[in-house]
Amino acid sequence: MAYSPQVDVFRKLHENGCFVMPNPWDVGSARWLRGQGFQALASTSAGFAFTQARADQDVPRDMMLAHLAELVKAVPDLPVNADFENGYADTPDGVAANVKLCIATGVAGLSIEDATARPEEPLYDFDLAVARIRAARRAIDETGSGVVLTARAECFLTSHPDALAESVRRISAYAEAGADVLYAPGPKTPEQIGQIVAAAGGKPVNQLIYADFGLSVADIAALGVRRISIGGALARAAWAAFIEATRLIRDEGSFRGFAGNGKSSPLNPFFTEDLKARDLQAKS
Repeated sequence: MAYSPQVDVFRKLHENGCFVMPNPWDVGSARWLRGQGFQALASTSAGFAFTQARADQDVPRDMMLAHLAELVKAVPDLPVNADFENGYADTPDGVAANVKLCIATGVAGLSIEDATARPEEPLYDFDLAVARIRAARRAIDETGSGVVLTARAECFLTSHPDALAESVRRISAYAEAGADVLYAPGPKTPEQIGQIVAAAGGKPVNQLIYADFGLSVADIAALGVRRISIGGALARAAWAAFIEATRLIRDEGSFRGFAGNGKSSPLNPFFTEDLKARDLQAKS
């Protein structure tokens, strides 16, 4: 089994400072982000789902694995972190088996969340959630791959009645269970973010930016966050422009503001030169 040569690079990125890890949804967006100088990328389950005419959380495991392998192949010189949802299993053993399949795609890191995707029981029971992270840790250790494990507490996104306190409880437990990076998507104030960082006990924390909270990268870094991701935000921005353009055509018979080359004009020259660089790299 071939493991990611970018694992060590990815681990070192978490050792100090704070880096932004944007989320491409296909090969083109991955290559563009690489070209902008980002040091690591992460998949987005929502962004990829939309390309497959599916809702978020509705992508089958094997389809997601194929997508992850495609992203890794597209940017072989960058670490890729997998948004691996809930591990595509409820039981710890199921999570462990699927984590090994994910590692085989060549990712440098992966995240496991504690949301069930079932409205009647949105979060896994606390003890089961911790056991699932332990199982993921064990699976990674058994492969010897060193892949970075991120544990996600989904309390805010599942509208838990005491989201911050429960996130703190789970983040602390996941850190003890062997997660390398802790992640509670949803907090957006310095006070909330600071409590999550404290709960991680010195381990790196990922902060999700899903809207403009009025905080810059420097502001977030000053709170002790080591990694910033933006989830499906870039994909949603692209879709928002597409939706508005189709609305104008349908409702107003207008092509106002989008039919020209405009802001997309850099794409042709970028991809032309990028393909040449890829070809040279493949031959060397």
